[in-house]
Amino acid sequence: MLNNLDRRILEALLDDGRMSLKELAEQVGLSSPSVSERLRRLEERGVIRRYTVEVDPRALGYSLQAVVRIRPLPGQLPSVQKLIEEIPECAECDKVTGEDCFVARLFVRSIEQLDAILDRIADKAETNTAIVKAQPIARRPPPLAVG
Repeated sequence: MLNNLDRRILEALLDDGRMSLKELAEQVGLSSPSVSERLRRLEERGVIRRYTVEVDPRALGYSLQAVVRIRPLPGQLPSVQKLIEEIPECAECDKVTGEDCFVARLFVRSIEQLDAILDRIADKAETNTAIVKAQPIARRPPPLAVG
């Protein structure tokens, strides 16, 4: 659970992960050493796993985003998972319950590139692909509830 100060620290970092320790301390009303200690504890507890950079795929030429549901053929689950892990265009993949085993998000430059990727797993799995038109809600953390 998070207390109010920890929540405020996380909200500030989620807004600007490059904020200096001094700026963060000023924003939450603590000293830099106090904020540093709270950050260390949040990291130790696994609340903060890493500090990262968000890259815009379009700026790198990846104009299409696809969500692919993947259902391995009988006995192919481990090999399909390995194939998915080896696809650099696969930005994320969840192993799920239900009819499909995996839901993957791919960033590609063209439909032809998407077809080539899907062809690599076609003999080991069935796929169902949707092209993303818009992302009304981007990946975000769960609510930072107090208590």
